[in-house]
Amino acid sequence: MDLLIVTGMSGAGKSLALKSLEDMGFYCVDNLPSPMLTEFISMCKNANPPIRHAAVTMDSREGLLSRSPETVLKEIKKIDVPHTILFLDARDDVLKRRYNETRKRHPLGVSGEAESGVRTERGFLSVIRDAADFVLDTSDIPSRELSSCLEKIIPEMDQDQMTVVLSSFGYKRGVPVDADIVIDMRFVENPFYYEDMRYLSGTDEKVRDFVLKQPYVKELLDHLEQSIIDLLPLFEKQDKHILRICFGCTGGRHRSVAASVDMAERLRNRGQAVRIYHRDIKRELQDIELRAEKREL
Repeated sequence: MDLLIVTGMSGAGKSLALKSLEDMGFYCVDNLPSPMLTEFISMCKNANPPIRHAAVTMDSREGLLSRSPETVLKEIKKIDVPHTILFLDARDDVLKRRYNETRKRHPLGVSGEAESGVRTERGFLSVIRDAADFVLDTSDIPSRELSSCLEKIIPEMDQDQMTVVLSSFGYKRGVPVDADIVIDMRFVENPFYYEDMRYLSGTDEKVRDFVLKQPYVKELLDHLEQSIIDLLPLFEKQDKHILRICFGCTGGRHRSVAASVDMAERLRNRGQAVRIYHRDIKRELQDIELRAEKREL
């Protein structure tokens, strides 16, 4: 059997992820204490018919039972079946907002308060996050789209070849918390200030040509391409399945998109498995259009 351990920050979507996994055919158990993992696996093996794919959630409430994250990891290492750790994360401001909107008490917060709870929990889970095989940032994933995101990730867990995930984002909306490498493209002249490119994006040839012809851009991407190729075997030795590289610019629509699209083409030409995601490309267009409307008024 294969076991998927879903852990991460409270409010990052573990319960919703477990429901999605159940719909995908996993046998799921919520909030399983780490000492019960071995017994749970034995039950799955002895089931009739045997359970092939199982998923459990584990969270920081282990700390309320006087178990340290190091102890939790020791319990996980005892597992004698193939297993994967998926860590769900989100930006602190997003986690606090989700708690405040639902008016739920944070399990580790002072008097249930969200701000101290998020801070305490992030410190507690840092060891487990570092040991995770996959980290998924749900900050900007609507709840209705989490299932489709998991459907893309699950097949990658079974692949022998490592996947490079390239993402563009806007600094004004925060740096993705699941980034392995962050490349700041704000040194490039901004196409936003050119009327004929403002409403275009880095996926358009005109913007991409403008960005790639700016000083040092080609040299940066040449060096980065070779660094990625050199780093991949080292990440694979650490049993990592995904290398997530995030390109950032101010709004996340022009420079970062152009750079990530170019890098995707480079890596695919080398036969590397690549997935690309533009986090803020649509929201930045909405902001541009809104600012234009206000000027007209």
